[in-house]
Amino acid sequence: MINNLKMNELSKFVKHQRKMNGLTQVDLSKKSGTGLRFVKELEAGKRTLRIDKVNDVLYLFGHELQPVTIRPGQAKLITTAIV
Repeated sequence: MINNLKMNELSKFVKHQRKMNGLTQVDLSKKSGTGLRFVKELEAGKRTLRIDKVNDVLYLFGHELQPVTIRPGQAKLITTAIV
């Protein structure tokens, strides 16, 4: 799951980009092919959203979600070799 800090960064980014481009939430939902409810939830920082829809919105601003490397020790999954 995405942590709250990262979700807040994403929601602030989308809201900022929308306003900088003179779009309302309705405009953004129509241009991205997503629903108004989705745009509102995205800007509100909802933690569970469809990645494909998030990318539909981000593509309008020349961005996309992608994996990024985190600092060592932050990963929650520990892999071990099975012998």
